[in-house]
Amino acid sequence: MLPADARLRRSEEFRAVMRGGVRAGRRRLVLHALAGTGERTKAGFVVSKAVGNSVVRHRVSRRLRHLVAARLGTLPAGSALVVRALPPAATATSAELGSDLDAALRRLKLMPSARHDNGPAV
Repeated sequence: MLPADARLRRSEEFRAVMRGGVRAGRRRLVLHALAGTGERTKAGFVVSKAVGNSVVRHRVSRRLRHLVAARLGTLPAGSALVVRALPPAATATSAELGSDLDAALRRLKLMPSARHDNGPAV
């Protein structure tokens, strides 16, 4: 679970990240990110009624919250994220959501790429 001080809570915070930041879209989610918003990395979630009924929406938000909590320590300090779930997230597994989240984080250069470069070849 995300600590209370690591969560975006006010609509102004969500609006600032979604309008002022960069975004990366994937099949099941869209990730909005804004660097340097404070001293602590924060995350917020948007799961609309288009995703499903309340049971489905809460399941999706719990999965996303768990996935983001595991990655918070690897993100740049002071960054803010908004994870917006798309309708295909309703039927996705946690592994699929995690894969989309990692791909979006890599695209925004908030997470190192999967391959490791050992420097120039000699």
